Amino acid sequence: MPADRAEAPVKELFRDAAFPAADSSLFCSFSTPLAQFREDITWRRPQEICAQPRLFADNPQEGQVKQGLLGDCWFLCACAALQKGRHLLHQVIPPGQPSWPDQTYCGRFTCRIWQFGCWVEVTIDDRLPCLAGRLCFSRCQREDVFWLPLLEKVYAKICGSYEHLWAGQVADALVDLTGGLAERWNLKDLARHSGQQDGPSGLGHRTLRQLLRLKDHCMISCSVLSPRAGARELGEFHAFIVSDLRELRCRAGRDVLLLQIHNPWGRRCWQGPWREGGEGWSQVDPAEKLQLLSQLQDGEFWVEEAEFLREFDEVTVGCLVTEAGHLLSLHTAKVLCHTQTLPGAWIRGHSAGGCRNNSSFPSNPKFWLRVSEPSEVCIALLQRPGVRPADYTPMGDDRAAQSHFRALGKDYRAVGLHVWKVEGQRISLPRVLSTPPVAGTSCHAYDREVCLRCELSPGFYLVVPSTFLKDMPGQFLLRVFSTGRVSLSAIKPAPGSPVSQQLRPAGEWETVRLQGCWRVGQSAGGSRNFASYSTNPWLPLSVPEGVGSRCVRITLHQHCPDSEWRPIGFHIFQVPGSGQDKPSLLCQEPLLSCVPHRHAQEVSQLCHLSAGTYGIVPSTYLPDMEGAFTVTIATRIDRPSIQSRERLGQLLQEASFRAVMQT
Repeated sequence: MPADRAEAPVKELFRDAAFPAADSSLFCSFSTPLAQFREDITWRRPQEICAQPRLFADNPQEGQVKQGLLGDCWFLCACAALQKGRHLLHQVIPPGQPSWPDQTYCGRFTCRIWQFGCWVEVTIDDRLPCLAGRLCFSRCQREDVFWLPLLEKVYAKICGSYEHLWAGQVADALVDLTGGLAERWNLKDLARHSGQQDGPSGLGHRTLRQLLRLKDHCMISCSVLSPRAGARELGEFHAFIVSDLRELRCRAGRDVLLLQIHNPWGRRCWQGPWREGGEGWSQVDPAEKLQLLSQLQDGEFWVEEAEFLREFDEVTVGCLVTEAGHLLSLHTAKVLCHTQTLPGAWIRGHSAGGCRNNSSFPSNPKFWLRVSEPSEVCIALLQRPGVRPADYTPMGDDRAAQSHFRALGKDYRAVGLHVWKVEGQRISLPRVLSTPPVAGTSCHAYDREVCLRCELSPGFYLVVPSTFLKDMPGQFLLRVFSTGRVSLSAIKPAPGSPVSQQLRPAGEWETVRLQGCWRVGQSAGGSRNFASYSTNPWLPLSVPEGVGSRCVRITLHQHCPDSEWRPIGFHIFQVPGSGQDKPSLLCQEPLLSCVPHRHAQEVSQLCHLSAGTYGIVPSTYLPDMEGAFTVTIATRIDRPSIQSRERLGQLLQEASFRAVMQT
């Protein structure tokens, strides 16, 4: 080569300064087993790992997910959902980006992740963590396919580091990758509520049949929280992919439901009767046996229905999004083609009213939902996280990861949703909220998002999202998906109108405060589960004669520091004219109750009582728990001069606005 001939300049490839090839991108606390590889991990671009890297595989089987050293099985199970449709994969990884064979390749890739109501673009470089020259975290079945490790790096960047991905919930990742909905079903609860463990008419059985019908329209994952003795090969706190369901007719004439399970670890790890060479296959036609076994890939195995319900603890099911951008119902496969979204917030001392046990519940954010035609409606409450509590159960691969997750994770408050049908937009809020809702979550759950499905007739509905404890601040997104036309709007108090007025209907109130205490061996009788219940304090209540029933708010407040709260509640008994003694009265069913007992400073109940004599019995859940309390009885005084009209105790204005996330 002539000396005066300059070499062509080497093209400078993109380096992401915001998420560098350094320990800061790998670790956040060095608290997981990943820390032991700190000195050995190197960063390489795909063309330094294999000769001919590709972004996507030609054959979907070659793009199947495999887990590496990182405990992110939950995220990889959600990634598998993207292979249900090319439009899902292209939504997250936009096509047409220059890759390694292209002249315009520059080492930069962009993906889209759904975050709190909108799609956010995230750009990374393609330097990937490796050990001994091979990918050390996620990879595809064919190691020259790189969509999965690149997407994993994008998610790690959003979360702050790869170590932040160690343990999580499949449902959360499914929502982030699809913008849809996901539900978690506890298999042990289904079996318990059915009354017949694994019986042919049990809820667990019916749930699996439902999944069989919907398998082409949803993504299904299952998980093991604590394996039974003899089934340790499944791992602990580990998530799997349900890649297929098949119903076969055995030679004996019975039907058997088989589930094809994919272990992200990449090994079959199953010794049940339907393993390859197992005795279960002798029950079916040899041609069916050959066909089902031949479709297994690395890490896949077949499990019978009864085994599945026995060995696995949870199922997570994600609604997939159609090419038109609509969700399909997990329960009916109907298209939920109408969508409404609004943001909201719980503000301490203002709109963080807590659950229905609290007298401040009416101060929670409230929304009007107008349904125009009979509809299947899914309402989802998505909270913006802050540090996860210790009783939130993520999917990870060992208990050390669980401790790490709790220390570094995100705070999911216990949240719930309730819906009341109303006659119009002028209502008595306390009266409505004192009646049973037409739909509601079964409990407040420590999930990032809780979903409520219901069949609603045309009309107006009041939707109230809440945290379990009051004065728990947070932001949330309320999403409504429906088969019919709906309209969602926020109810906002007029300026200067105190929220506290919502706690009771407008009017004049007479308030009486009664103080008492529970003493060991004397008046700390505990709940009605205990024989000592009758020793609890008895507080008399008299409702005078008048027109109709009286509106009464009863509040029980315990006097102790927050850290020493006892679970408290109360019952209201009606005293008949015959003058029964207290012990015999307490053996009867109470007229009203404020239970179950709750760990709260105060619990409250709004009720309507007719004229008569009553007794209020406040109690702790367990006997012999000492403490002082105050019972406040507020009775509304009806004035003939005041015209009764169904309305809120304050002026309201209806406001609709669109959720916009600033990035």
